[in-house]
Amino acid sequence: MHALSLGTWWIHVTSVLEWLVAIAAVQAYGLRRREGGWRWLALAMLPALGSAMAACTWHLFDNPEQLRGLVVFQAGLTTLGNGTLALAGWNLLRQQRRLDELKPASPPAPAASPES
Repeated sequence: MHALSLGTWWIHVTSVLEWLVAIAAVQAYGLRRREGGWRWLALAMLPALGSAMAACTWHLFDNPEQLRGLVVFQAGLTTLGNGTLALAGWNLLRQQRRLDELKPASPPAPAASPES
């Protein structure tokens, strides 16, 4: 654990915890709105979480050469996570556009009358 300073460890650990809270918040938001696309976004966030945990694990053991494969695994999870997040975002956009098309058109606002 000597490879990183205490401040850097603090940032690493809180970032992982923050990502967990974000996943839970996205899931809760989707449940409240009853829109399944948010559940997919929460699932799409998991590879990035795994990537962060792999990086923390590698640093925890002082970056040994024996765990060099963990760095490659972490890079793969980052790539996978970026792709899944892009797909989940595209899916949310597609669903929102579909919902917007189904909404009835709202009546035009009344014109403001000029005051004399």
